[in-house]
Amino acid sequence: MIEIKNVSYTKQTKDDIRFVRQTVFINEQGIEESIEFDGNDENAIHAIIFKDKKAVGVGRILNDGHIGRIAILSEYRGQGFGAKIVLSLIKEAKEKKYSRVYLGSQKHALDFYIKLGFKAFGSEYKEAGILHQSMELFL
Repeated sequence: MIEIKNVSYTKQTKDDIRFVRQTVFINEQGIEESIEFDGNDENAIHAIIFKDKKAVGVGRILNDGHIGRIAILSEYRGQGFGAKIVLSLIKEAKEKKYSRVYLGSQKHALDFYIKLGFKAFGSEYKEAGILHQSMELFL
Protein backbone atom coordinates (compact mmCIF):
# COMPACT_ATOMS: atom_id res chain seq x y z
CA MET A 1 0.00 0.00 0.00
CA ILE A 2 1.24 3.50 -0.92
CA GLU A 3 0.50 6.50 1.29
CA ILE A 4 1.79 10.08 1.09
CA LYS A 5 1.55 12.56 3.95
CA ASN A 6 2.47 16.24 4.25
CA VAL A 7 3.75 16.76 7.78
CA SER A 8 5.67 19.09 10.05
CA TYR A 9 9.12 18.13 11.35
CA THR A 10 8.28 16.67 14.76
CA LYS A 11 9.45 13.90 17.08
CA GLN A 12 6.99 11.59 15.27
CA THR A 13 8.23 12.37 11.73
CA LYS A 14 11.90 13.29 12.24
CA ASP A 15 13.29 9.74 12.20
CA ASP A 16 11.62 8.83 8.88
CA ILE A 17 12.73 12.07 7.22
CA ARG A 18 16.31 11.80 8.48
CA PHE A 19 16.60 8.11 7.58
CA VAL A 20 15.73 8.64 3.90
CA ARG A 21 17.89 11.75 3.51
CA GLN A 22 20.82 10.22 5.40
CA THR A 23 20.69 7.15 3.14
CA VAL A 24 20.39 9.06 -0.16
CA PHE A 25 22.30 12.28 0.30
CA ILE A 26 24.94 11.46 2.90
CA ASN A 27 25.61 7.75 2.35
CA GLU A 28 25.07 7.54 -1.44
CA GLN A 29 26.07 11.01 -2.63
CA GLY A 30 28.65 11.89 0.00
CA ILE A 31 27.08 15.19 1.04
CA GLU A 32 28.28 16.55 4.39
CA GLU A 33 25.75 16.06 7.19
CA SER A 34 26.04 19.74 8.18
CA ILE A 35 25.01 20.75 4.64
CA GLU A 36 22.18 18.23 4.36
CA PHE A 37 20.66 19.00 7.75
CA ASP A 38 20.80 22.78 7.39
CA GLY A 39 18.51 23.88 10.22
CA ASN A 40 15.54 24.62 7.93
CA ASP A 41 13.56 21.43 8.57
CA GLU A 42 11.60 22.83 11.50
CA ASN A 43 10.28 25.63 9.27
CA ALA A 44 9.29 23.38 6.36
CA ILE A 45 6.41 21.15 5.38
CA HIS A 46 7.68 17.69 4.51
CA ALA A 47 6.12 15.14 2.19
CA ILE A 48 6.80 11.52 3.14
CA ILE A 49 5.81 8.61 0.95
CA PHE A 50 5.27 5.25 2.62
CA LYS A 51 5.19 1.85 0.98
CA ASP A 52 3.78 -0.81 3.27
CA LYS A 53 4.21 1.61 6.20
CA LYS A 54 7.95 2.12 5.49
CA ALA A 55 9.19 5.62 4.62
CA VAL A 56 10.76 5.31 1.16
CA GLY A 57 10.84 8.93 -0.03
CA VAL A 58 10.78 12.49 1.25
CA GLY A 59 10.88 16.12 0.19
CA ARG A 60 10.22 19.51 1.71
CA ILE A 61 8.91 22.97 0.90
CA LEU A 62 10.02 26.09 2.73
CA ASN A 63 7.66 28.99 3.39
CA ASP A 64 9.10 30.93 0.42
CA GLY A 65 8.11 28.20 -2.07
CA HIS A 66 11.54 26.55 -2.22
CA ILE A 67 11.15 22.81 -2.83
CA GLY A 68 14.09 20.64 -1.95
CA ARG A 69 15.56 17.56 -0.38
CA ILE A 70 13.65 15.24 -2.72
CA ALA A 71 15.02 11.78 -1.98
CA ILE A 72 13.82 8.28 -2.80
CA LEU A 73 15.53 5.15 -1.47
CA SER A 74 17.37 3.45 -4.34
CA GLU A 75 15.29 0.28 -4.37
CA TYR A 76 12.10 2.34 -4.82
CA ARG A 77 13.24 4.62 -7.66
CA GLY A 78 11.57 4.44 -11.06
CA GLN A 79 8.11 3.83 -9.57
CA GLY A 80 6.82 7.40 -9.72
CA PHE A 81 7.37 8.14 -6.04
CA GLY A 82 9.52 11.23 -6.72
CA ALA A 83 6.75 12.75 -8.83
CA LYS A 84 4.20 12.02 -6.10
CA ILE A 85 6.40 13.83 -3.55
CA VAL A 86 6.86 16.90 -5.78
CA LEU A 87 3.16 17.04 -6.71
CA SER A 88 2.20 16.79 -3.05
CA LEU A 89 4.48 19.76 -2.26
CA ILE A 90 3.05 21.74 -5.19
CA LYS A 91 -0.44 21.05 -3.86
CA GLU A 92 0.69 22.39 -0.48
CA ALA A 93 2.00 25.54 -2.19
CA LYS A 94 -1.27 26.06 -4.04
CA GLU A 95 -3.25 25.69 -0.80
CA LYS A 96 -1.04 28.40 0.72
CA LYS A 97 -1.64 30.59 -2.35
CA TYR A 98 2.01 30.72 -3.43
CA SER A 99 2.39 32.13 -6.93
CA ARG A 100 5.56 30.16 -7.66
CA VAL A 101 7.66 27.24 -6.46
CA TYR A 102 11.32 26.84 -7.24
CA LEU A 103 14.17 24.42 -6.67
CA GLY A 104 17.76 23.58 -7.44
CA SER A 105 17.81 20.41 -9.52
CA GLN A 106 20.81 18.16 -9.63
CA LYS A 107 21.87 18.12 -13.28
CA HIS A 108 20.92 14.45 -13.77
CA ALA A 109 17.33 15.16 -12.65
CA LEU A 110 16.50 18.03 -15.04
CA ASP A 111 14.23 15.95 -17.29
CA PHE A 112 12.30 14.71 -14.25
CA TYR A 113 11.41 18.29 -13.25
CA ILE A 114 10.77 19.40 -16.84
CA LYS A 115 8.13 16.64 -17.12
CA LEU A 116 6.46 18.11 -14.03
CA GLY A 117 6.27 21.54 -15.69
CA PHE A 118 9.34 23.25 -14.24
CA LYS A 119 11.47 25.58 -16.40
CA ALA A 120 15.18 26.21 -15.97
CA PHE A 121 16.45 29.71 -15.22
CA GLY A 122 19.83 31.23 -14.49
CA SER A 123 23.21 29.60 -14.77
CA GLU A 124 24.32 26.20 -13.56
CA TYR A 125 26.03 26.19 -10.17
CA LYS A 126 27.72 23.76 -7.79
CA GLU A 127 26.21 22.95 -4.44
CA ALA A 128 27.86 20.40 -2.15
CA GLY A 129 30.18 19.62 -5.05
CA ILE A 130 27.28 18.61 -7.33
CA LEU A 131 26.21 20.50 -10.49
CA HIS A 132 22.73 22.06 -10.15
CA GLN A 133 20.31 24.11 -12.23
CA SER A 134 17.69 26.51 -10.81
CA MET A 135 14.16 25.70 -11.91
CA GLU A 136 10.74 27.25 -11.28
CA LEU A 137 7.07 26.60 -11.79
CA PHE A 138 4.44 29.35 -11.74
CA LEU A 139 1.20 28.26 -10.10
